[in-house]
Amino acid sequence: MTSTGRAAESLNGNVVKGGDVAIGAQLSEAERCQECHGKDGISGDARFPSHAGQHAGYLIKQLQAFRSGERQHHIMNRMAEDLSDRDMADIAAYFAGLPRMRGQSLRSDPAIARLFAMGDGARGLKACAECHGEAGQGKVEPDKVYPRLGGQRRVYLRGQLAAWKLGIRRNSPDDVMNEAAKRLTDDEIEALADYLEGL
Repeated sequence: MTSTGRAAESLNGNVVKGGDVAIGAQLSEAERCQECHGKDGISGDARFPSHAGQHAGYLIKQLQAFRSGERQHHIMNRMAEDLSDRDMADIAAYFAGLPRMRGQSLRSDPAIARLFAMGDGARGLKACAECHGEAGQGKVEPDKVYPRLGGQRRVYLRGQLAAWKLGIRRNSPDDVMNEAAKRLTDDEIEALADYLEGL
């Protein structure tokens, strides 16, 4: 892959259809993405997600959802409204190609690690790892992309899980995240966010 011309693949092996890393770097600065998400893809504000090494397809999907209004955020809807599909692919290629985010474990909680890995059949709660991978590195399928969660900011994760639980956010395939989050206690949401940041 060269720094000019369209990239077929990011540095982390994420398929980036038509995304150009060099153009994405320029666009992400010009469009002010880096102000919240960091030049290195690591957010300096715990309320905003890090994007370093995130799957490009997931980033594109979220940008499209912000542009269409399917997903609501007072800043991101305005930021995405003028982005073309090409812009989104380039910006996603840039962030996907950065060295992936990595956390530092805050505490060891075997019960939460087990919940993440195995779910809770008694509550009809599927394992988080089924979609997000054993180490929280996400998964790319032909028709779906599940995001990397390992190393993500815990404050952001906690907020998103709460939004899924309350039905404020509703853009997961078949509402799978709404159904999962509804079955989590507030303490489990807090502990899962801590656990995921440490992966």
